[in-house]
Amino acid sequence: MRMLPAILPALLLAVACSGTLDVPGSGRGGEALADQARREYLEPIRPGDAGRNPWWNGYAPRFLYAPAFNLPAVADAVRYRFTLTVTPVEGEAQNLSFEAERPTASLAAVWNDILPGKVRLTVLGLDREGQTAGLSGVRSFVRDVPFQDGYPEAARPYRDAAVAAARFAHGLPAIQSWKNATVPDMSLPFNAYPCKTIGSTVRMECLVARLCPELSEEALAIARHAAAFLIAQSRPASATLAYFPPTYYGTLLTAGRAENIGKTMMMEAVTAGDAFLDLYAATGETQYLLRAVGIANTYLRLQAADGSFPIKVDFVTGEAVNGSHALLTPLMEFWARLDTEFGMGAYRDGLRAAEEWMDRVPVETFDWTGQFEDVSVNVEPYSNLTDCTAAPYASWILRRGMVSEKAREDARDLIRLCEDQFVHWDEYVNAKWNICPPCVFEQFHYQTPVDNSACVVANAWLDWYLLTGDRLSLTKAKALVDNIVNVQNPSTGEIPTTWDEYPSRASRNGPWINCLLNSVNTLLRMENFDTN
Repeated sequence: MRMLPAILPALLLAVACSGTLDVPGSGRGGEALADQARREYLEPIRPGDAGRNPWWNGYAPRFLYAPAFNLPAVADAVRYRFTLTVTPVEGEAQNLSFEAERPTASLAAVWNDILPGKVRLTVLGLDREGQTAGLSGVRSFVRDVPFQDGYPEAARPYRDAAVAAARFAHGLPAIQSWKNATVPDMSLPFNAYPCKTIGSTVRMECLVARLCPELSEEALAIARHAAAFLIAQSRPASATLAYFPPTYYGTLLTAGRAENIGKTMMMEAVTAGDAFLDLYAATGETQYLLRAVGIANTYLRLQAADGSFPIKVDFVTGEAVNGSHALLTPLMEFWARLDTEFGMGAYRDGLRAAEEWMDRVPVETFDWTGQFEDVSVNVEPYSNLTDCTAAPYASWILRRGMVSEKAREDARDLIRLCEDQFVHWDEYVNAKWNICPPCVFEQFHYQTPVDNSACVVANAWLDWYLLTGDRLSLTKAKALVDNIVNVQNPSTGEIPTTWDEYPSRASRNGPWINCLLNSVNTLLRMENFDTN
């Protein structure tokens, strides 16, 4: 397998991603940590025959943890023979087999013997004489490259990288345009998603004002103008979605898609609410606090009796567009922030109901489907899993005070799911283009490494480390955060949103500001951890 050099300017991304330099161990107990990882990879993640949840991995393309599959029993079979034909990336083809009492047994018996590569699994039922009684099933997947440790250290201090990235965001022409305008510069097409992009612009500029005092006046002017646009676009106080800014604006990207016109994603007003709270904290101007409270109160009024919310609604009537439910971690964090930072306890009952719904439904079903404004939300269960919903809820569980044994195991399962399906410790076996590992893919429907995904998974590992002291989790988190630094352009401070290289890369539309914001905050958080 090929590893990346320790210094990776974004301008040299394509060269570095296809390089062949070997990287020595980091001297941080690499062999012991790799051995621990190998042992942990033998434990399947929430197999469906454990009686707790449906099978979740029917659409999963690859695995790091030994999988178990929902394969049917064969009439007259008393045992099952599992045969794995492996086409490895390196080395000779493999043929491995073992027997088990049921077709849903995990592949742990041979998992650590399988070389990274493409795997075809065939499961046959055997009768009492050991003869074939019938075919249970066939499954193809990728056995991906496991964690090894020894990943490149960060090329510069975390805070330096964070400040450089914040300055880069501040200097973007589409951000600078807010100094003299109260409408977005659509040369940054992601402004078609106002809550997410423009809300994150407000938050980024408030952070710039704190990190770079010499830019404070200019940054807050930008933040005020961007906030003014969100306010102008928001629903009136008498509307069903009172105070909510829109998810979509104009016709660029997917804002002009028929299924999105006149619709809004229920959880996205949270970003605007947090932006108003940041701007209030930075300026002391009460209008922003009142806007945030207005958004929070609308959520409280619209919460269903079971604690849930629809994922997507009509922006005027508030009627749900389908039967899908939103995953509520962003709202829970928003309500909790109003309570802990601003002393507003009015949201505690709503927060409790939301948390109970999350524990009762997605935690039990293990369906952590994507909640993206640019991807259809009307999909089959489990067909578009993402770390962007699973990892933040793991962090929520681990940060909520007294963590029960069940909650602890739930969080562990979510973190393992994220690594199993989305973390790539080396070049992806089945990639259509080069990636820059270690990295994290975003979702099944977007098999691409994204900086925000690296952040949410790294933060979940950091939260697990704080609770348990597990050094492997800290080391995994550090490897991802270090690579945030290493893919950064040291000249401009840009942290690319996607860490890949493919022919149409030049057509990319610039950074997602919300992703860049999370990278900056994660770098600042990592500074507080002793990784020696």
